Amino acid sequence: MDSAPSLKRGIRFRDLVPFYVVVVLSIRWTATAAAAGPSIFVVWFAALTCFFIPLAASVMELSSRHPEEGGIYIWTREAFGDFCGFICAWTYWMSNLPYFPAVLYFGAASVLFAFGARAQALSANPLYYMAFAAIALSLITLLNIAGADVGKWLNNIGALGSVVPLSVLMLMAAISYTRFGSATHFTRAGMIPHWSLSNAVFWSGVFFAFSSIEAVSAMGDEILNPRKAIPWALLVAGCILTIGYIGGTAALMVALPAEAVGGPDGFMNGVRMLCERLGVGWLLAPMALLVGLNAVGSAAGNLSSTARLPFVAGVDRYLPSAFGRVHARFRTPWVAIAVYGAAGIVVALLGQAGTTVRGAYDVLVSMGVIALFLPYLFLFSAMIKLQSRAVGPEVRRVPGGRPVAMALASVGLASTAITIVLCVIPGSEETNKPLAVAKVLGATLVLVGTGVAVFVVEKMRGRKAVVAV
Repeated sequence: MDSAPSLKRGIRFRDLVPFYVVVVLSIRWTATAAAAGPSIFVVWFAALTCFFIPLAASVMELSSRHPEEGGIYIWTREAFGDFCGFICAWTYWMSNLPYFPAVLYFGAASVLFAFGARAQALSANPLYYMAFAAIALSLITLLNIAGADVGKWLNNIGALGSVVPLSVLMLMAAISYTRFGSATHFTRAGMIPHWSLSNAVFWSGVFFAFSSIEAVSAMGDEILNPRKAIPWALLVAGCILTIGYIGGTAALMVALPAEAVGGPDGFMNGVRMLCERLGVGWLLAPMALLVGLNAVGSAAGNLSSTARLPFVAGVDRYLPSAFGRVHARFRTPWVAIAVYGAAGIVVALLGQAGTTVRGAYDVLVSMGVIALFLPYLFLFSAMIKLQSRAVGPEVRRVPGGRPVAMALASVGLASTAITIVLCVIPGSEETNKPLAVAKVLGATLVLVGTGVAVFVVEKMRGRKAVVAV
């Protein structure tokens, strides 16, 4: 296009920090990690040093080199060309769709704890989960179309839904420790991770608890002074995320045995048991509502940021040009947001539908298994490739310059590649392991192949339009 559509800059530094927190800090991970035992702290440290720090450093520099709208799409395009940029954005965009039902179903289940035993009857009702997800995604979509300065408040409030419950949990765990001691016995031997294939798969998943820190940069043209705001927001948010994950895991392990926090409702079950033990049952309802709010905020943050990728692809004419439209009044990419919100609702409904439709949902999830990690291969590779290009003094580089940047990006690239290999390995519960592997690889090929087809078709259409003119 002749010029980029004008977007409204409404995201400030004070909005970036909660934005990073709400899209990355998932309360679900603290319960999952706590159920794994004391050795999880070694895994958390490895995830912090081998994935999160390289990712945060890469995002800081890449968003300073190219602070415009599009984030990871622009970075990959600048490093490897239009085709790689589009495929990176396509896999990132599509692999996030199964995330919405996952996080919103967790939020829906958590909210039920606020309304007593009668409400728990809804925990087995598919219509409840479908309605919760559809209403939440509709609200998120409308607020984000109304503007980043409107939608950001849902992200900001959603961040409180993780920070406040985790802070209260740590306080209750400290009180429980002084009264009853630790529920988990910590020893040097227990801190050593025990190698097995299933454990390795789980550990690789823990690494990606720190993922999505790059998502906010997709809204570069809507951030005030992104080169200055993003690095400081990453630093502050990174401290909160580290304390939240490691502190929340430690609190659950000190207060409760591992078996008490297992399963999808592990966090709220643990909070309920802890509230009953300390005689503060009145805390359960607000904690449950805050956790539900966090789930909605997390979905909002991911939807609003990821929807910017098809918008920029529409501007570049690698998706229908309608995706590149900006609302005349709200100055937001309303078509891209609306389409992505509608797609999220469809996938969320599939997740609780009948057997046949549920099978379709399972296929979508299978598509997202590897596709979730592919964009990080592009991101770290782009970080390495762009080190050879000179930049001006306004660009904020990784401390230590090119050698440190290359080393960090290489560590992140290796961690991502290992995770992709491990995630293909079927679990022990799979009866037909070759079929399970074929399903994941086949679904990934379908997803990537569809992206290639869309790219080729739109490029040919663009050439025909130029010839016609």
